[in-house]
Amino acid sequence: MSESAQTPAVGHDELAALRRVALDGGLTGPIKISCSGLAAGLETSGQTASRRLQRLDEAGYLDRDVVSDGQWVSVTDAGEAALRAEYAAYRTLFESPESVTLEGSVTGGMGEGKHYISLPGYMSQFRERLGYEPYPGTLNVDLTPDSVRTRAGIRSLDAVPIDAWEDDERTFGSATCYAARLTADGETYEGAHIIVPDRTHHDETQLEVIAPDRLRDALGVGDGDDVVVTVEEVQ
Repeated sequence: MSESAQTPAVGHDELAALRRVALDGGLTGPIKISCSGLAAGLETSGQTASRRLQRLDEAGYLDRDVVSDGQWVSVTDAGEAALRAEYAAYRTLFESPESVTLEGSVTGGMGEGKHYISLPGYMSQFRERLGYEPYPGTLNVDLTPDSVRTRAGIRSLDAVPIDAWEDDERTFGSATCYAARLTADGETYEGAHIIVPDRTHHDETQLEVIAPDRLRDALGVGDGDDVVVTVEEVQ
């Protein structure tokens, strides 16, 4: 639940440009585009289209190579994740997904989970809102590339908010908890939660999971072992 540098802001206009690049084939590999052609599709000026591509490049959503007669662009994994997040948001208007399944492998953490999970401002909320005191530490899961892209779908599921709080020295950030079921080598653990801090050192490729028990012991797993995390609607 620690802080990290902020990604450059990408707004709806930039996402519209990213979507246009993806529709033109930029998800599967580099495509050559001109700012005038992109501008026509977005109904804006060539200069504005160029600025939007530059912002997407700076945010890591596009790989871009400018040449004399245009530019080669492709959507990065981060860009695809942003598009999937938009898709997940629209799905909530028309569908009600009940779960999202993610796959990955257990990995060692930086030891911060034990400290932050145990802080009284978080622990009191866990007891009240999750119904248990988490084991002091998190199970970290490195997601497969497919699951990195799929994880955006959890944002359409109901979740439990954990509020920011402060003591005499500093302010501690807010987070969101998603109900989860874990399966590894035939063993299943119910009643866990993925915790997603608003600010964190982890990126979209890794999950942090909390539970009443030490999950490595409950599931009999260690670093490198495969695990399936099923994220479910909060009941």
